[in-house]
Amino acid sequence: MSMPMPIHRITSLANPHIKAMRALHNRKHRRQSRLVLAEGVRIIHEAIDLGWQPQKLAFLDGRQGDPHIAGLIDATHAAGGEVLAVTPAVLAKISRKTNPQAAVACFAEKWQDLNEVLDEAAKGGDGAGTGKLWVALDRVRDPGNLGTIMRTLDAVAGEGIILIGDCVDAYSVESVRASMGACFNTRLVACSEAEFIASIKTWGGRVIGTSLTARHDYRLADFTPPLIVLMGNEQSGLTPALANAASSLAYIPMAGRSDSLNVAVATALMLYQYGHRQNPPPKECA
Repeated sequence: MSMPMPIHRITSLANPHIKAMRALHNRKHRRQSRLVLAEGVRIIHEAIDLGWQPQKLAFLDGRQGDPHIAGLIDATHAAGGEVLAVTPAVLAKISRKTNPQAAVACFAEKWQDLNEVLDEAAKGGDGAGTGKLWVALDRVRDPGNLGTIMRTLDAVAGEGIILIGDCVDAYSVESVRASMGACFNTRLVACSEAEFIASIKTWGGRVIGTSLTARHDYRLADFTPPLIVLMGNEQSGLTPALANAASSLAYIPMAGRSDSLNVAVATALMLYQYGHRQNPPPKECA
């Protein structure tokens, strides 16, 4: 008869497990540990359902009987991870929120190779395969913008995001929160500008960039997959080298005084234009 797996009860804010989980708010520590912190029972369940294995789970002590929490405990034990039953004060310490979620978990980061995903995208471009739609982001710095873009890409069944140059950390707590868990269903690539430009020269798909100086309205652009939607930095847009490397450039019309949109909003417009082309809306009922 198998012995039940252990649950460690922790009340001290100075416990090494707690300090390690809390340190994941720091980018330097995340880079060293290659771990991502996820908050909330629903988001953790979604990550597990998508094949992510929790390395550590902290939940509010006393909630073991909750079937949702019990499922997280079982999944963590099955993955060989550590399960920690903690006090409200400890959970608040980990999440840095006064009203924390009932559970937080650590997962190992996942990164993809640029050339591999481009090869896959090219093969999936006939409408039958996967990986047809990617977003490439040039030096995007705001975690809220990145998380929102991940969430929007997931909504249109896109494949992943290519982070070019000095982008914000995709696995920061702030990015994960803003993505509402979509980061666990978004494949991620990180590369330099030179690597991106060299790779797209031979991959065979289309790259549509956005630019205020473009000649064509985004609604007239060719969104035929396989496709990369290329979006620029929040303040300066695309670099000249990236703009020149794109298959085509498009602009989003501005009828008022504003001359640009938030990058997450602009990306959403581009992605839903792609979605509209691939899945036209149903005809109106008579």
